[in-house]
Amino acid sequence: MTILKHVAASMTLACGLLPAIGRADDDVAALRAELEALKSDYAARLAALEARIEELGASASVEAGPAAPPEPPAASPASAASALNPAISVILAGNYTSLSEDPESWTIAGFLPSGGEVGPGERSFNLAESELVLSANVDPYFSATLIAAITPEDEIEVEEAFFRTSLLPAGFTAKGGRFFSGFGYLNEVHAHAWDFIDQPLVYQAMFANQRGQDGLQLKWIAPTDLFLELGAEAGNGEAFPATRRDRNGLNGTTLFAHVGGDIGDSTSWRAGASWMDMDAEGRVYEVSDMLGDPVLNVFTGSSRSWGLDAVLKWRPYGDASRRELKLQGEYFRRKENGELTLDLEGAGVVQPYRSEQSGWYLQGVYQFRPRWRAGLRYDALDSGIAGVNPDRISTMLDWSPSEFSRIRAQYSWDDARATGDEDRQFRLQYIYGIGAHGAHKY
Repeated sequence: MTILKHVAASMTLACGLLPAIGRADDDVAALRAELEALKSDYAARLAALEARIEELGASASVEAGPAAPPEPPAASPASAASALNPAISVILAGNYTSLSEDPESWTIAGFLPSGGEVGPGERSFNLAESELVLSANVDPYFSATLIAAITPEDEIEVEEAFFRTSLLPAGFTAKGGRFFSGFGYLNEVHAHAWDFIDQPLVYQAMFANQRGQDGLQLKWIAPTDLFLELGAEAGNGEAFPATRRDRNGLNGTTLFAHVGGDIGDSTSWRAGASWMDMDAEGRVYEVSDMLGDPVLNVFTGSSRSWGLDAVLKWRPYGDASRRELKLQGEYFRRKENGELTLDLEGAGVVQPYRSEQSGWYLQGVYQFRPRWRAGLRYDALDSGIAGVNPDRISTMLDWSPSEFSRIRAQYSWDDARATGDEDRQFRLQYIYGIGAHGAHKY
C-alpha cells in the first residue's frame, strides 16, 4: 500500500506541475529529478520483494519434496463413447433418363459381354445405388472401411471392405480385404465422384464397369519431392476378366506406378502405367441367338491388360473454389488367348479364341464459375474386328449448391450398339451426401 500511495502522490504532483512546465526551465528540471528518484526507489523495493518471494518458494518446495505430475483429466462419457464410433456417411443418387433407342437392346459391339455393362439405364425416373460408408481408426496400427451399395432392387452389396495399415516403415502401406483395384486412374473412384454420370466405354467393355479385388495390395511412396508411387496387388481373381479358380493361392498380379508434381503455382499433374495378368477358367457369358433365346458360352484362358493414364489440373494459385480446368485420359489394351465353348448347354462346340482389343477416352471439365462446371468426353473402342469400333460423345453441365449436393445434366451420342443405330441419351442426375465423408482422389 505504501508503494501505491507513493505512486498516487507522484502522479498528483506531476499533474499539478504540468501547467508550470512551459513557464520555467528550472521547474522542469526539478520535476524530472524528483521523478527519477521515485523510479529508483520503486525499482529497489520491487527487486527486494521479488527476491523475498523466490526465497520463500524455494524453502517451501524443499520441505514438500518433488511435486507429483498432474493426473490427466478424466474423459467425459460423451467423448469416450464418440471415440469408439466410426465416421458414417450416406450417398443418395438417382436420375431421369430419356433415350431414343430401346435400352434392352444396348450392347457393346465386338466385345464378349463382361456382365458389368451398365449402359444408359432404363427410361424415366430411376433410383441409382445408394452408398453407406463406415470408417474409423481401429488402433494405432490399422484403420478399417466398409462401403455397402444399396441397389434399386433392394439388395445390399459389399462394394469395399478393407483394412489399411498405419505404421509401416519407409513409406509402405498395405491394404487387405475387398477393394477397387489400383489398375488405371478412374477404377478407384466411386460413382458419386465421377465427372460424368457413367463410366467410359472401355471400363464397361474390358473391366465390367469397375474392377474389384478380394486380396492384398502393397503401395510404396518414395521420399522425394517428385511424387512417385509404386504398387502391387493380387487376389482370388473372382472379378472380370478373371475367375476364381478351384485351387489354393492367388490368381493373377496387378502392378502400377504413378508419378506427379507441380508446374508453377497453378498447375499440377499425375501420370501412371498399369499392368494386369489374370487367368480365367470357365468364364461364362450369355448372348441371344437368332430367335432371341439365351445361349451360354464359356471362355477359358489367359487375359493380360496394360494401360496408361494422365491427369492435368489447372487452378489459379491452387484455389479451385472459383475456377478449375481438369484434363483426363486413359488408354487400355488387352490380349486374351484360350478356348471358347459355344452353346455350352447345347452343341458345346469348342474352338480356339484369341483377341487383341483396346479402348481409350479423353475428357475435359471446366469450372467456369463457383459451383458450375461443364464437361466434354469422347470415348472409343477397337474390337479387333474390321469396321467394328464403338464410340460415344458426351457433354455435361452440373451445379453444386454445396460440397454435399450436385445436380447434373448429361447428353450423349452413343454409337456403341451392335446394330449401328445411334442412341441419343439425355439424363438428369442428383447426388446428395449425408455425414462425414473423406477427401476424394486427386
